[in-house]
Amino acid sequence: MPIVTIQVTREGTTPGTASLTADEKAALIKGSSELLRDVLGKPLDSTFVVIEEVDTDNWGWGGLPVQEFRRRRVAQTG
Repeated sequence: MPIVTIQVTREGTTPGTASLTADEKAALIKGSSELLRDVLGKPLDSTFVVIEEVDTDNWGWGGLPVQEFRRRRVAQTG
């Protein structure tokens, strides 16, 4: 059976924290793996989960740094 890899990308962090906690990461790994098992019938030992945490300074949206994009969107929608 083919190996399935899930990549979970999380941008930014909660103010005052540098990353997800070990418990949060464990829950994401468990939940993602079980979802593939339940939906696609993939065995847990054939599923790899990679969690990548990306600082908000390192990505953009709509041609802008993501924080600026969000500020403008909030300003437009009130």
